[in-house]
Amino acid sequence: MNISNENQNDQIHLIRKKQIKKAALKVFAQHGIVRAKMNMIASEAGISQGLTYRYFNSKEELFTILVKEALVESESAIDNISQLPGTPMERIKTFTNRMLEEDHKYSFLLIQHAQTSADVPTEVKKIFDQYSVEKTIDKLIPLFKEGQQLGEFCKGDPQKMLFLYFSVITGIMLQDIQTSESFWLKEVDTLIKIIK
Repeated sequence: MNISNENQNDQIHLIRKKQIKKAALKVFAQHGIVRAKMNMIASEAGISQGLTYRYFNSKEELFTILVKEALVESESAIDNISQLPGTPMERIKTFTNRMLEEDHKYSFLLIQHAQTSADVPTEVKKIFDQYSVEKTIDKLIPLFKEGQQLGEFCKGDPQKMLFLYFSVITGIMLQDIQTSESFWLKEVDTLIKIIK
């Protein structure tokens, strides 16, 4: 086999793996790890179930990989919010828009499933023993305090406001998943009124 064919095969392998992971993210976000099946993932990816096993040994392996990637992505998004342009309100609005976009929404819901399901793989449980979602979310407290000082956000305990904000966001994401709609992506201004 020549180098050109090897590169082409590597490229096809990466594309197929990415396709399966994208499909799995959606299926896990909608159904959780218990109700999700490899045939559902294969169907969502538009490939045979047998082909999925050429890339991943099990749904547990796939779930674990996706949880790791989602945690890195969410931490990066929160770390980068301070670098977004605009006032605290404009930054939180941009952040909210990004969270409600399809791929980000699925990653966020995957993390929710991973945290709340008793049936996650042992490796995922170990990840959450070392990783604190609360500490990651607490990184937004300075932004809320700045917004309060500027009069953009209402008065109150920033930690409680963040909890309320993320609870509402999670509820909206679950609602969108069930209806296959992105209604709230168009209604971010209404959603932001919670913290105004």
